[in-house]
Amino acid sequence: MEANMFELRGLGGLVILALDLWALISIYNSSATSGKKLLWALLVIILPILGFLIWLVAGPRGTSRRI
Repeated sequence: MEANMFELRGLGGLVILALDLWALISIYNSSATSGKKLLWALLVIILPILGFLIWLVAGPRGTSRRI
């Protein structure tokens, strides 16, 4: 039973890591100022789950490329 709990936590950690990496890449590609990018990145790094959720709702968006 303990092995199943460990596997779920490991998978959850990988999902959180992937979402945080996606957020950091999007922050980097956004048109926000360098200071705002730094603050958003620190929020996502220091508070991985809460920071991601706050970024998802209110964070800077990446620049969209239109043809």
